[in-house]
Amino acid sequence: MATLLNIETSGAVCSAALTGEGMILAHKEDFEGRNHATMLSGFIKYCLDYARDHEMQLNGIAISLGPGSYTGLRIGLSEAKGLAYALNVPLIGINTLELLTSRVMFSSLDIDPDTVFLPMVDARRMEVFTAAYDFGLNPLLEPQPLIFDENSYADIKATGRPLLYFGSGAEKAQPFFADTPQARYVPDVEALAVDMIALAERDFARGNFIDKAYSTPLYLKDFQATKPKNKVL
Repeated sequence: MATLLNIETSGAVCSAALTGEGMILAHKEDFEGRNHATMLSGFIKYCLDYARDHEMQLNGIAISLGPGSYTGLRIGLSEAKGLAYALNVPLIGINTLELLTSRVMFSSLDIDPDTVFLPMVDARRMEVFTAAYDFGLNPLLEPQPLIFDENSYADIKATGRPLLYFGSGAEKAQPFFADTPQARYVPDVEALAVDMIALAERDFARGNFIDKAYSTPLYLKDFQATKPKNKVL
């Protein structure tokens, strides 16, 4: 199996992990807030130093492409592109919604094989970035922005299949699943580099690489800048 550097900056947690032979070899995470710009380079150096000290050849770099924080995604992808180009290794792009789903799939939860997974990334107010996947990570609902209302996930709910919903936007979804007894909220599910291992190794083995020069984050909607408030003197 390949030795890969995994980088995750799509959400509040900044993390990096070195993986190989199906194992996590070295990793760093910061859970204290959005400190990606100051923390990421140090985390990457820690992982690369581990590889050098153990005479390991890096085979590729995996980066979480989003959806998620616009700033975090730009920071992570810029760093990953530069490293992939400098080290002459391929670049792998991981969908953050699939990453969150993979984390839950490999958790200790007793999960029915007919379960539908509903990852939700907070997009502020009552909006999330979301999708729906089965146990094979086949999309039942394509990644998209969604504003919660009484009809949200109506077709998915109507199947009667067990539902697991999770991610940074899932807590505010709870009222919209109050009448759905087969739905279960999974708290505290964050996107982390250590959970990228299965998806990154899958894409490396398949040769699913992204362009080191022209690839862009998966925003799912246009960036909207806010005007700073005037200071009161």
